[in-house]
Amino acid sequence: MSPAVQRPRILVVDDSKAVRRIVSQALAPFDCDIDEATNGFTALFAMERISPHLLLIDVAMPTMDGVEMLTMLKSHDTLRQLPVIMLTSTTDHKIIPQIAALGVEAMLRKPFSPAEVVAAVRTLVPLSPFPRV
Repeated sequence: MSPAVQRPRILVVDDSKAVRRIVSQALAPFDCDIDEATNGFTALFAMERISPHLLLIDVAMPTMDGVEMLTMLKSHDTLRQLPVIMLTSTTDHKIIPQIAALGVEAMLRKPFSPAEVVAAVRTLVPLSPFPRV
């Protein structure tokens, strides 16, 4: 018997419930696990529990924003390898060079479409449709 392929686990970190819902609905047709956090602080605790394969992180959040969370991730030996998609808005243009310097795999500018979410995620983790029964 061959070992089971592990489903991609994606952590969406955004204080906006609407944004988390858009991402979750965009990825719902695919065989992956979606977890959510409302800020960088709660996301770091969630990461200890769930070991995600990919992070989608909003820039502007309360308690711990996306730049602070990304800085912490990139300074940690085992977490720095996690692929990250930053979720930015038009007001974030001043810190985009800082985000790029820290090293992210992609940036999605809000508002984004479900198709843009799927395309960005697909470049970083394998997405397969749920098997039909």
